[in-house]
Amino acid sequence: MKVVFDRDTCIGMYQCVEEWDRFSKNLDAGKADLEGGERSNEDVEVYELEVPDGEEFDAEFAARVCPVDAIEVYDDDGEQVV
Repeated sequence: MKVVFDRDTCIGMYQCVEEWDRFSKNLDAGKADLEGGERSNEDVEVYELEVPDGEEFDAEFAARVCPVDAIEVYDDDGEQVV
């Protein structure tokens, strides 16, 4: 399972931070950061992270609470879960 975080879309409500500790507040930028996420494209701020075992529920919940759908979760087959 992997998480894809579109930081350009993020509006800094930080609901994801409350749900999964892989997200943190970046008050200077007014956006969340995905800790350990790797930038997948140099032209846009999109980050990907393989979800560690046992953290799947937290990752899914963080995606579900994002008010602007900046977080997507994909299963191992590449199908979007959230």
